[in-house]
Amino acid sequence: MTDAERLALIRDVLGGIAPEAADAEIAGDADLRETLDLDSMDFMNVVIGLHERTGVDIPEADYSELFTLDGAMAYLAAKGA
Repeated sequence: MTDAERLALIRDVLGGIAPEAADAEIAGDADLRETLDLDSMDFMNVVIGLHERTGVDIPEADYSELFTLDGAMAYLAAKGA
């Protein structure tokens, strides 16, 4: 998977939870939870969505790596997604 494909996947998962994410300009280092006003359940749905779409297991200890677009892309790349 390329970086562009990873970014599209992450944005698609986010868009399913926070529809405004589809059109939002989100900086790579911006905290997604704050930027998109995601509560803990919304963020858990992001984790579940990424897992379902990539097959990558994401343990709770790694959640903080998914707080930004850049972090989520790097995490998925490191896990081979």
